[in-house]
Amino acid sequence: MANTCWWYYFSKFTEFFDTLFFVLRKKNEHVSTLHVIHHGIMPMSVWFGLKFAPGGHSTFFALLNTFVHIVMYFYYMVSAMGPKYQKYIWWKKYLTAFQMVQFVLIFSHQLQVLFRPSCQYPRVFVYWIAMHGFLFLFLFSDFYKARYNKADRKPRSNNNGLCMTVFDENSLSKNGYKQEGSSVPNSYASSAENAFVRRRTVS
Repeated sequence: MANTCWWYYFSKFTEFFDTLFFVLRKKNEHVSTLHVIHHGIMPMSVWFGLKFAPGGHSTFFALLNTFVHIVMYFYYMVSAMGPKYQKYIWWKKYLTAFQMVQFVLIFSHQLQVLFRPSCQYPRVFVYWIAMHGFLFLFLFSDFYKARYNKADRKPRSNNNGLCMTVFDENSLSKNGYKQEGSSVPNSYASSAENAFVRRRTVS
């Protein structure tokens, strides 16, 4: 099981290819606060788990997270196959919801140890992993609200979301590139007050 955990740790570094491809394609607006935080802290966090508590209770979140990533990268693959396949990825909204459910399950699974005094699982990892669940639930729910809640939505150009850029679908071409004269937000993923990331013009 410890060997399997090592491969999960290794996968956290392969995910940096996301960032590399975004930068190489000059799609810097996709390098959001959520993206940077997620890929920035996960390798370090998983290393601690691999070093001090491999296997056992720790494997639940890794197994669940691996399954979610399989679904997520399948979505990316279909999305990259071109406009004629777009009709098959209508479930993007539900993918984001699936990710949020994952985080609820992760911190719930961790915190239940606190009600089992006989369990010898290190309490520091209970709080450490649960904290990650709460953090990512906040980041993803902010994106979900900014992207999908239409009832009280402000104009899309002013609604970037706290943690991730929210694009105007009408301003993007079918392959996701910016068209001339579009109103795509000119920031990474900052709020109007630049709470997290400095503003940058979209290339």
